[in-house]
Amino acid sequence: MLTLVRDQVERRPGSAAVVDAEREVDYRGLWDLSGSLAHDLVDLGVRPGDLVAVAVDPSVDLVVAFLGVLRAGAAYLPLDNRAPAERLATILDEAAPRVVVRSAAGSRWTGRLPGGMLALTVPRHASTQVGAVPVGREDPAYVAYTSGSTGRPKGVVVPHRAVVRLVTEAAYCPLGPEDRVASLSNPAFDATTFEVWAPLAVGGTVVAVSSPVDLTLDEWVAELRALSISTMFLTTSLFHSIARERPSAFRDLVRLVVGGEQLDADVVRAVLDAGPPRHVVNGYGPTETTTFAAAFECTGESMRDVVRTPIGFPLQNTTLHVLDDHLGAVTPGETGELCVGGPGVALRYLGRPDLTAERFVLAPGSAERVYRTGDLVRQRPDGALEVVGRKDRQVKLRGFRIELEEVEQALSATGLVAAAFVEKIGEGPAAILVGFVLPNAAGAVELPAALHLGLAARLPDYMVPARWIVLSEVPLGATGKADRDQLLALWEASRPIVGETGAGTADDLCRIWKEVLQVPHVDPSDNFLDLGGNSLLAVQVASRLNPGLIGRIEPSDILLAESAAELNARLRYSGAA
Repeated sequence: MLTLVRDQVERRPGSAAVVDAEREVDYRGLWDLSGSLAHDLVDLGVRPGDLVAVAVDPSVDLVVAFLGVLRAGAAYLPLDNRAPAERLATILDEAAPRVVVRSAAGSRWTGRLPGGMLALTVPRHASTQVGAVPVGREDPAYVAYTSGSTGRPKGVVVPHRAVVRLVTEAAYCPLGPEDRVASLSNPAFDATTFEVWAPLAVGGTVVAVSSPVDLTLDEWVAELRALSISTMFLTTSLFHSIARERPSAFRDLVRLVVGGEQLDADVVRAVLDAGPPRHVVNGYGPTETTTFAAAFECTGESMRDVVRTPIGFPLQNTTLHVLDDHLGAVTPGETGELCVGGPGVALRYLGRPDLTAERFVLAPGSAERVYRTGDLVRQRPDGALEVVGRKDRQVKLRGFRIELEEVEQALSATGLVAAAFVEKIGEGPAAILVGFVLPNAAGAVELPAALHLGLAARLPDYMVPARWIVLSEVPLGATGKADRDQLLALWEASRPIVGETGAGTADDLCRIWKEVLQVPHVDPSDNFLDLGGNSLLAVQVASRLNPGLIGRIEPSDILLAESAAELNARLRYSGAA
């Protein structure tokens, strides 16, 4: 990666490399700032092969930090600044980075670093430059943490050659020096790998943009236009939320890449009919295969009569194998586990040789090392692959990978339950996690509230169940194990049905909540989050409310409101007396 970026520094030193709300840095400036950071890291004792944590939001500082760590010969560990302190501590204890890099603004937790760990601020002005540090293709570039089925997150070690594979000869999303690529993903999410390195590898520009949750949909679309964004990645759920409210929101883009979950074919067709980007791509790939391993170009022709949007065909320098339980190839059209090979495959799980040996294996009849994704796929007659399920209990929610066992073990660790089960209910932006819990003898009276509080200290918000079913006993199946079908039946029987809403504008607000949240009824006293709401659904609610308001409401206003009635009291309707 360093060679690719250095080539662009030499070719176009004065071209914009990174832009955020505060400043713009050209390629020469980026190289010099990253060289200064690398020098400071080496001075602090960072050596080739070390890990350096990066706690910076999308910005110029984030790109400087990533590049500076690589130039010091180390690998970066991107952190989620909004994750609970306990989860961050777990990651830092396991990964043991030498240094944590932060922006000048700091973050809410870097003042409480584990003993012996140093903090360093991204420089705002270039100074002494680092000397040349040799870096090889197999050397680690970054470590990305994902949910783990053992109850603790696992770190995926990704080498330089895997990132190079993602961004060179990239026919799935060809970029050039004229392209401006949006940077809005959580840095701990591996989509950031694409958002940062794909444009820098070709002399394009990384542009930090606002989250659509922080603006109205009108404001967000206007910002994309004002910043001349040509290319963007969105998680599938966020794409669904925006596209359902405004299919034309992406018409000014040249390329839109969507990924993370099953892509709704009807939503894609609506976007294609509304003045679409030049290219709409469904991207597929676990973190272990470096962001994308397969892609499918969505066009009017390719999406005609499609029920399930396929993940498509392998990326450049990537092999896709559909294998049975014994790692033998299945007949085309039959269902099997997708295994991915090629230089995009990660090196290993950090400190987990047993799990590495289980998931990174040799392909049948060859010396090719492949990653077992756990995704069940089948090949269509045209050769494209489509995902039909999972071999395990891993789910995707709002673009994030979640091992349900990790949530269940975190529930048990609270000491409040004798048994705990978690299931994903629904699909798309309205999907939620539901916790089924059996209180222990000393269980709290307000058990759901206590569990929510306990999990919020341990897990990211997207892993905390939105709804709870308190059990009097665990329903058992014929084998004596918990019967998950009976648990799901309990959920269906307990779905909230509350009184009819009041009259007037409060009724309109409750009706919109009911439609977006897909619940039978909403009462003015209900809380949006308690009903299963999230930031993606708040985007839809705000979009439906704003045309009838004097002034604007942002998705964050909906998330912060105590109830529908409290939110309604703060709204001024254009048709109100």
